[in-house]
Formats: sequence, structure tokens, C-alpha cells
Amino acid sequence: MRALYFDCFAGVSGDMIIGALIDLGLDPEHLKQQLGSLHLSGYQLDAKKVTRASIAATKFDVRVEPGQQTERRIGDIRKIIEGSELLAGVKSGSLRVFERLAQAEATVHNKTIDEVHFHEVGAVDSIVDIVGAMIGFEALAVERFIASPLRLGFGSVKAEHGTLPVPAPGTAELLRGVPVYAGDLEGEFVTPTGAAIVTAVCSFGPLPEMTVERVGYGAGTRDPEGFPNVLRLILGEIPASARSQRATPGSAGFQPAGATATDIVVIETNIDDMNPQAYGFVFERAFELGALDVFTTPVQMKKDRPGVLLTVLCEPDRLDSLTEMLLRETTTLGVRYYEAKRRVLERSIETVETEFGPVRVKVAYDRGRRLHFQAEYEDCARLARQHGVPFLEVQSAAGSAYLAGVPAGKEGEGG
Repeated sequence: MRALYFDCFAGVSGDMIIGALIDLGLDPEHLKQQLGSLHLSGYQLDAKKVTRASIAATKFDVRVEPGQQTERRIGDIRKIIEGSELLAGVKSGSLRVFERLAQAEATVHNKTIDEVHFHEVGAVDSIVDIVGAMIGFEALAVERFIASPLRLGFGSVKAEHGTLPVPAPGTAELLRGVPVYAGDLEGEFVTPTGAAIVTAVCSFGPLPEMTVERVGYGAGTRDPEGFPNVLRLILGEIPASARSQRATPGSAGFQPAGATATDIVVIETNIDDMNPQAYGFVFERAFELGALDVFTTPVQMKKDRPGVLLTVLCEPDRLDSLTEMLLRETTTLGVRYYEAKRRVLERSIETVETEFGPVRVKVAYDRGRRLHFQAEYEDCARLARQHGVPFLEVQSAAGSAYLAGVPAGKEGEGG
């Protein structure tokens, strides 16, 4: 499993994440090309090598022309991202980060997420940082994200709303349930954008057992004497033996070897009076908010009415935002939820060459034994459109290439 470890000994910000990703091998031209599909103007990207306390790092900056810092709401940002040509995973990841930011700001200011005006985080540079991070994660084929405890700093910081304590209220809201510490240097070390990205994708803990492939450093703006103000990203492969949760039989965490046990929440509601067209929109919003799966089941309800059981699966920290969305976007008068366990197979992404071009293949394992594989839909669909051939033909070619081993290495190896 390809993993990315965030070593946040100097905190984290959006520009530090992009800088470290470029240091890891993200092509700046690829980043620029992908960001171009957002159709934003009035900015330029700059990435250069700098040193922070004798450590070489990449400093990433977004230079915005005067008058381009437009104030936006979450709906405006949603339109920008959804109207782009970015990959589906990049879109959903970016929207998940912005939803977290909107929810945090709404809580701090006692508003709904649709009422919140973004200031710093709605500006062009923050949109570039958030979407750019997702582009980088996709380009490096990262499957799992882990972060160290976050160094916050202390003191105060100037913001749109005036002088605020460190961490800023919005940042503090994003950091609920996250291991943090102040450190011995004054100043803001975790920005709202950095907090939103890391908490949206990462679990927290020590560096796991992994084979290190590359290490990248992203520089912060400040350069305190004697302190390396950098974010370190460690990219590597977690071996199959370390992917599973291991415990003794009979303990609460025990699961068969080869599977990972995770806690999820099941949210359900019965609906018999909603326009069927609305379900598609609810599905989209649920996935944007980080739902693991969404589905409907036909049910017979009271007064002999045919209805729908709407079910959403999510991680525990997504419960509140998804529940709020269901109450707002459907005709239900209430939802029910409960915790459940799920068993997840080990997975890897491998790339095969076909006559139509490269296709990623998702492979599932149990105890190191391959169970099944599936060509990625997005790759097959793109190549089918590009070459004017049936989708099934591309999918079949990818399956044959995988079984023939042409080639069968993890995506990203050698490049």
C-alpha cells in the first residue's frame, strides 16, 4: 500500500504541502495544467529551492494580481470545482476539504455552511493550495495518509476578522480529536488550509512500518534562526504484513489476518414523499462530504405507500455534516444511525499498458493472496472516448494485460 506520512514538526500549511509534493516529484507543469481546468485567472505559480536551517526545501507560492481576491461562499467554490475537468477523486477530495472549512467557520460564527463567506480560504491562493494538494496526491498514487501530532505555536495572528489567538478559532474547530502541541516558538504554525487538508485525509500516529521511496520538504514563509520551518513528507510502501490491525484472539480489535478492521457509522432514513430527481443530488452531496457509500432500498411504508430506505455509510467524524445535509436536502423528518464494523481487504494500485494507453488496476489481497482485480473506470472511460472504442473493449484489454503481467509494478515506481 502506497502511503504518505506528514511529519509536522514545524506545523503545516497549504503552500508547505504543495512545496513538499513538488519536492517528492510532482511535476509543476502537470500541476499547472490541471489547475488550469478550474478556469481561474489572475495568478501565477512559483516553486523554487530554498534553505530553512540548512535543510533544502521547495518554497511554493501563488502570486495573485491585485483585485483578484474575490469573496466566495461554498456554493461558488463548488461550482468552480464541479465545472472543471479534474478527475473525480480530485474533485471529491477538494470539496471534502472545503466542506470541512465551511463547517468550521459556520460553527465559529453561528451560521449555516451556505451562509458563510470565505475570506482567506476563499481566495485564489487557497483554492490553488487545496485543489493542488489533491492533484498531487492523485499524481503520486497515494492510498493511505498518516500524520504526526501537529505543532500549533502560540500567541496571536492577524486575520480578516482582526487579531486572533493561535490557533485561530476556525483552525481550532478543525482540530477536534487531533493530537496537537504548542511547541516553544511563538507564531502560527498550522493554518486553516493546512489543518483542513490534513484532517480531511489523515489518520494520526507515529511513522508506520514502511519502505521509504522518497522524502520531500516544503518550506514555510518564515525562517526562524536555527529552526527548520519545513513540512517533511515521507512517501513509501507499507508491506502487507503491516497493513492489518493485529491483536490477540478475543480482544476487541481482533480480525482475521489480511483484513483491516475499521469503525463506521450507518445513517438511515425512510422516505416516501420526495421527487426521485432529488436523490441524485443527495448522492453527490453525500460523497462530497466524505461518505464511503450511499444506496437506496425499496421498502413498503405505512399507509401501504412504496418508499425508499436511504442509507449512508461514513467514518464517525463525518456523522454530523452528513446528518445535517440529509435533514436539509431531503424531505425526511429525522434520521437514525448506529456504529458498525467493516472488514476491508488489502488493496494496491497497479498500472498496465494496453493498446489504448496505460490503465490503473485496483487489486485486492487477503493474507498476501490475490482475490480479484478491477480496471479503474475513469481510465477506461477516458481511453474509450479518446479512441472511439467501446468501454468494455478497453476494460477487457486492461484485464488481459494485467493477467499477462505487461507490466505489473505498482503505479509510480521508477518515476
